[in-house]
Amino acid sequence: MKRFDLRPLKDNFYDRMLELMQKDIKEGENAIFLFEIGDFSAIQKSADVIYEAGYTLMNSLKFNEVDWTIVVKKVKPEPKEEPQSEEE
Repeated sequence: MKRFDLRPLKDNFYDRMLELMQKDIKEGENAIFLFEIGDFSAIQKSADVIYEAGYTLMNSLKFNEVDWTIVVKKVKPEPKEEPQSEEE
């Protein structure tokens, strides 16, 4: 498991996060990323970016008043379930 502090990048940390996942994290290994919350949009966007890149978001939590931490595993995520229709 490796920890990366992306707070200096403010809300431009997504590309760097994916680069670190690709180059510094082995298959099956976890990474911890620390970033600034800002207006809270970075929380959902980071989860979406991780999923779309083919990694699994293991945990997401508030670290302190201004920082957020996510734990990402370098394994394929489970497919998202499609909402079931009520036409049954």
